[in-house]
Amino acid sequence: MDFSQNNLFGYIEDLQELTITERPVRRSLKTPEEIERLTVDEELNDIERAVYLLSSGQDIQGSSVVANLPVLMQQNPAETLRRVLPKIREVLHVAGVEMQLTAAVAFLTILQEESVSIHTYSHSFLHIILQNLEHRDAGVSNAWLETLLAVIEVLPKETVRHEILNPLVSKAQLSQTLQSRLVSCKILGKLANKFETHIIKREILPLVKSLCQDVEYEVRSCMCRQLEHIAQGIGTDLTKNVVLPELVELARDEGSSVRLAAFETLVNLLEMFDADDRSQTVLPLVKSFCEKSFKVDESILVSLSFHLGKLCNGLYGIFTPEQHLRFLEFYKKLCTLGLQQENGHNDNQIQLQTLEQEKKYISVRKNCAYNFPSMIAFVDPKNFHLELYSTFFCLCHDPEVPVRYTMAIGLYEVAKLLDSGVYVIHKELVTLLQDDSLEVLDALISHLPEILEFMTTGGENSGSESKLLTVPDLIPALTTAEQRAATSLKWRTHEKLLQKYACLPHIISSDQIYYRFLHRMLTIIMTNNVLPVQKAAARTLCVYLRYNRKQEQRHEVIQKLIEQLGQGKSYWNRLRFLDTCEFIMELFSKSFFCKYFFLPVLELTHDPVANVRMKLCYLLPKVKSTLKVPTDKHLLQQLELCIRKLLCQEKDKDVLTIVKRTVLELDRMEISVDTFQKRFYENDLLDQEKEREEQLLLEMEQLEKEKQQNEGRSISDKIFEKKRKEGKKSKLVRSQSFSTQALHPKYGNIDKCSDKSSATGYTSSIPGVGKGSMLPFSDDSFRTRSTNISGNAVFSSSTPIATSSRNTANSVDQKNNGTKDSHSRKMSLKNRKSNS
Repeated sequence: MDFSQNNLFGYIEDLQELTITERPVRRSLKTPEEIERLTVDEELNDIERAVYLLSSGQDIQGSSVVANLPVLMQQNPAETLRRVLPKIREVLHVAGVEMQLTAAVAFLTILQEESVSIHTYSHSFLHIILQNLEHRDAGVSNAWLETLLAVIEVLPKETVRHEILNPLVSKAQLSQTLQSRLVSCKILGKLANKFETHIIKREILPLVKSLCQDVEYEVRSCMCRQLEHIAQGIGTDLTKNVVLPELVELARDEGSSVRLAAFETLVNLLEMFDADDRSQTVLPLVKSFCEKSFKVDESILVSLSFHLGKLCNGLYGIFTPEQHLRFLEFYKKLCTLGLQQENGHNDNQIQLQTLEQEKKYISVRKNCAYNFPSMIAFVDPKNFHLELYSTFFCLCHDPEVPVRYTMAIGLYEVAKLLDSGVYVIHKELVTLLQDDSLEVLDALISHLPEILEFMTTGGENSGSESKLLTVPDLIPALTTAEQRAATSLKWRTHEKLLQKYACLPHIISSDQIYYRFLHRMLTIIMTNNVLPVQKAAARTLCVYLRYNRKQEQRHEVIQKLIEQLGQGKSYWNRLRFLDTCEFIMELFSKSFFCKYFFLPVLELTHDPVANVRMKLCYLLPKVKSTLKVPTDKHLLQQLELCIRKLLCQEKDKDVLTIVKRTVLELDRMEISVDTFQKRFYENDLLDQEKEREEQLLLEMEQLEKEKQQNEGRSISDKIFEKKRKEGKKSKLVRSQSFSTQALHPKYGNIDKCSDKSSATGYTSSIPGVGKGSMLPFSDDSFRTRSTNISGNAVFSSSTPIATSSRNTANSVDQKNNGTKDSHSRKMSLKNRKSNS
């Protein structure tokens, strides 16, 4: 900027001009005479003041009285109807647009609040509404019409017939004004649901036919849009005989707006037509609309794209395979409308035409994105990959944000429809998460937990395999999305995203959350400047901590929370620590909070910043509610000591006031005991469930550790088992050789053989063989024993000493048994010699 002397003089002149232009503004202030004229006597009551302002006040004062009419009707309905309402009726004849709109809204409010009976309302207000219904201003006329349509719903039939239907016959004639005939069309649509079928057929349908043939296209279009309401009032048979022929004729009207209204009404009434009407009348009309939409009548293109999903599913049962394919191809063509380059035409006229049509084409593709779930149902989800995946890809990568935004909104419906085949759209989910527009991301994360759940567990055929496939691409996309939201100025999107990320423990593993998301949440709490974002990150961090499956990681996070937040240098961090503790009390058991966070919270009673001490005082009742006596008696004493110190040493007046209020609240609180109490039953059950889940996590972690240790020892165990089996097989061979010798024919007597074999001492070492048992053995006994040995070998590492001592004792017992057997055999031999 140039600050030379000439330029400075120029700036001064500009400022002088600004002051000159401001002078008339100052002169426009009210003069004393005007202020006196606007002043009202304070002794007047509300009714008198309202009458005075309506009689001699300015328009703005009159509008204020009209706006306050519902309040006057509540306070003094009789006087308001007797004195104020006649004045309003007089003023409305010459009132401006603002007062007219205010009166229409006030009359509707009185009806909705039921300030007076329906009979009184129709007697006092209905005539005023009908008088102003044909106001020259279209906005005012529509406002009074909305009030009248609401009144028609609650008025008695006879009142409606005499006051509204009978005058409508003359007002719907061609001799009346265009505005009068348009109002008549909308009133007829409302009256169709008020009367019986024979009255509608005799008194309303002739007027409907007349207005459908009106010379003005606006009237024909307006009446065409009311045919839907009339059809619902007269039933299926009359709709087929009366309404459908009128729709067919209006669909061929010369006015594009009339054709558009006929098409949309036809689509909305599809359910009322039978299969013959659909195939013989509706389907040819729809085909004609589709064929003309590109070549002759592009005005219908946007509406056609919006209703195409409903149309295809409504006519699904009557389509031939060829027609089914034709409508599908038509939808695909609409999805890429405006994206193709014209071959060989690049002149300025074509480019200008393309610029004019660009908004229309964007609307068409946006409507196609809106109808995409309906088209999946149309082609059957099983055929999605073959028929619609390429179209889905194009819509998710569309260059226009509104199209991608609509796809992001509908992605949850798409995932639900695909069910077990949801893994097909995984790449597009990643694409939308990484979209350049935050609007698209904001639309996607609204149902992100449900979509991710479908991605990982959706359908019977997509179990853990799909989970393993999605995680590698999904985690970088999620982190990128969070970083983009964090660097933008749209903090609400960032807050919403952090809240939705609390679902991740159900989607990905605990380690992945710990290394990719948990520390990021802590960073956001400490560095972000937006309080709602910090709180969202704190709660999500507590959820991650709640479902973390490694005690070492949990202790590390708890340590960081206490050191970096609770004992942080910034008072802002210490405030966030208290917020985090509040979430911990919500998500964790009472015992968990008392074990790790109770004392660090109480330490903040000595905080040098008054705001921290103040926030702590507000939190103390919740802190006390986590205690159980007699288990936490020592913590209760610590809490009482801290409160005494606050009462005695607190110097800040605001904090001291809150401390005193908190002390009274703490005195009224009852502490839960270790055993169940009736008044705390629900809370105790919930807390017990939380505690049980926390204990379950510890047990699961222990089991995982043991499993890992056992897997590490499995190789050595297999080698050891193999050697044991080989040793047993060699013993088996030796024992079989001795047993064959024992059964040699030369011994002749089995008892003698058994005596001699027992004397040898070999069979006694084989389990399952005793005195008098058969000597031939199979390998099953050895297999059984080997499996038992291998089963003992896979015990946890916590019992190796007991196992080894148990083996040593067995070997000692076998030696002792061997010495005893040999001693008994020696004694028996000595006895035989002495007998001989």
